[in-house]
Amino acid sequence: MNTRVSDYPAVVFASQEPPCLSLYQKTHRRHPENQQDPIRFRNLVKKLEESLAKMYPKREVAPLLQPFHDLAEDHRFWNHTFDGLAFLSAPGMFRLYKLQDEVKDIAVVSDSFYTKPLVRIFQSHERYQVLGLTRSEIRLFEGTKDSLDEIPLAEGVPRTMVEALGERVTSPHQTVASYGGTRGTAMHHGHGARKDEDGVDAERFFRIVDKAVLENHSGRSRLPLVLAALPENQGLFRQISQNQWLMDEGIVMNPGALESAALLEKARKIVEPQIRQRTEALLDEYADAHARGLGSADIEHVAQAAASGKVSVLFIDNDARIPGTLDRATGAVSPDVGGEPAAGDLLDDIGELVLQKGGVVRVIPAQTMPSRTGIAATFRF
Repeated sequence: MNTRVSDYPAVVFASQEPPCLSLYQKTHRRHPENQQDPIRFRNLVKKLEESLAKMYPKREVAPLLQPFHDLAEDHRFWNHTFDGLAFLSAPGMFRLYKLQDEVKDIAVVSDSFYTKPLVRIFQSHERYQVLGLTRSEIRLFEGTKDSLDEIPLAEGVPRTMVEALGERVTSPHQTVASYGGTRGTAMHHGHGARKDEDGVDAERFFRIVDKAVLENHSGRSRLPLVLAALPENQGLFRQISQNQWLMDEGIVMNPGALESAALLEKARKIVEPQIRQRTEALLDEYADAHARGLGSADIEHVAQAAASGKVSVLFIDNDARIPGTLDRATGAVSPDVGGEPAAGDLLDDIGELVLQKGGVVRVIPAQTMPSRTGIAATFRF
């Protein structure tokens, strides 16, 4: 049920039978603030129910709302939330996202999902991941500027060496012999070079972990990955890793010895300069492209370029909103002053279109934007 934010494109870009239910809610991490979260959730579900009742018979509405009602009664769930929740639901589908960013409370029923808050979060330039690695297990965290939370491993990613190697874990091969008669001291003799065997097991475990994390996490999220591990594990893992998102600098400590706040602080010190450098490089590319006529900050021009697949990199102002609708086939834009929560945001609609066409989207602070229009794009041709 809990879906990773990194899987957002695969869910949203797939065709879906209406009605499409979208619910967003701000939540709280701690007691007593989180006591009101289930109540507000029920009120939002009530809004969905009222909207559905206007368009669909009761027999069709009940199955759509049942997952929401079940979750409303799950007390354990409401005691372990982050800063926000997003739900995308439709016939035969129910997706829940735990968010590390606050969102406004919204409940919408439409022919398509209302995905704007997820677009912003998914394309935030400040997200990253941390891989906590030992020779016996791994843990994966996802972070922002202000938070770092453990996330569930995708199916197929082993948490422990035993899960990864199974019966292939090397046996101890130890025998015990006594010397000095029955009262003699027991002398343990290791056979099979156990220390070397441990190294072989570790290397096999790390290879499996590297491949699984790359295929199921880094390759999908494309987020910077910080390795938190002891020195010997840092060296071995980096020797065999094929993960292009693994950062050169890591946290050289036993990850289990770090509290979450300390891990966040150490990760941010590593990630922030890299994020800044990558963003600056993309901005420099935009400035050069704009000077050569291969970049634009005009929303109509950018929208048309996005529709034709010309946009390679798109920047969106994190604070800007431009109500309107986008014709995804032609890139034509139409202003919208209705003010409805489900009304299109042109910036986010263009962002989704660029993603669908294989481009890169970065949502960045207003002070970093190279334009005042809320948008800027580098073109492929």
